[in-house]
Order: sequence, then C-alpha cells, then structure tokens
Amino acid sequence: MTQIDRRDFLIALTAMTLVVLSSNILVQHPFTHWGMGDYLTWGAFSYPFSFLVTDLSNRRFGTQGARRVVYVGFVLAVALSVILATPRIAIASGAAFLTAQLLDISIFARLRNKAWWMPPFISSVISSGLDTAIFFSFAFYCGVVPGLGLTISEMLGQTGIVDECIALPWVNLAIADYGVKLALAAIAIAPYGAILALMRPRLQRTA
Repeated sequence: MTQIDRRDFLIALTAMTLVVLSSNILVQHPFTHWGMGDYLTWGAFSYPFSFLVTDLSNRRFGTQGARRVVYVGFVLAVALSVILATPRIAIASGAAFLTAQLLDISIFARLRNKAWWMPPFISSVISSGLDTAIFFSFAFYCGVVPGLGLTISEMLGQTGIVDECIALPWVNLAIADYGVKLALAAIAIAPYGAILALMRPRLQRTA
C-alpha cells in the first residue's frame, strides 16, 4: 500500500468511525421538532452517511479494501460507543453495522459496472433496510423476547453487561428512520458523484 493509499484509507476509516460513533450517541435523543419526537432521532440524519463512506471505499480500494474499512471501523466504533453511548446500543449498532455494511459491499460489487449511480443507491436502499431492522429491534425493544422468556436487558445481564433498556417507540422510529435513509440515499448520489470525479485518477488501481 502506497503512502497515498494509506492516507486515503485513514481518511475513510476516520470518517466511518466518526459517523457511527456520533450516530450511536445521537440515536438516544428524539428529534422533537414539528412533533416528530415519536418518529425520529437525531441519529437518523447522520448514520446513512456510513453507506456513502463504504461505497466510496469500495470504489477507491475495491471489495477487500472496503471490507477492511468496515472491520476496523466496526471495532473502533463499538469500543468507543460502549464508553460514550450504552453497551446495549453499542452491541445493537455493531451487529447491524457489520451485517448491513458487508451486504452493501457485496451488492455494490455486483453492480460495479452498471451506471455510476446505481451501485451506491441500490446497495444503500437494500442494506439500510436490514440495518434498521436489526438495530432498532435490538436497541429499543424492552419486552420479553419470544421463545426465550427474557428481555434483552436480562440476557445481557447474564453475560455481565450492565444495561438498561431505553424505552422508545422503536417501531415508529424504525419506519421513519428507514424513510430518512431512503431520502438520504438519493441525496447522497450528488456528493458521491462529486467525490468520485476527484478520485478517478486513482481508480485504475482497483478497476
């Protein structure tokens, strides 16, 4: 890896960690403007940019390089989220992030040779749906898990993780969150295209 490659990798990794960490903090705070407190959190507006980082990494470094950004970003973001957010949110975020981002990378790779806007848009639409379902059902569901007879907090307590469920209307939040992700997936096409144009001189390495 050249010095330019290492610099670009560090930029991507830093951006990914900051986006996920800030989102894990912001998701604990409802977006109370215009009566949307039961439908949105502030994290809905920041987390979708993690898919932009992944897609640009995929275009810049290829599939394997994008996976490295996701793996290292996963470790850093989860570790910091345990300290700055809550263990439950850190675990929920980590599970959702890793599953959805790897799916995003796989879909992007399949569409790599299509029209330039299709890989980031389609991969983000599909993977962000999976991300939303995993994260919100784990992070904010305070009831008993069917078939287990335990709440998620009780399950985490058995593993020595101190946790308290934050009771939020997670179904409403999940639906609205996915709506925001869809909107931002469309909006992100513009910055993706602009950054892609700047990256073109380096893309021959991963073509």
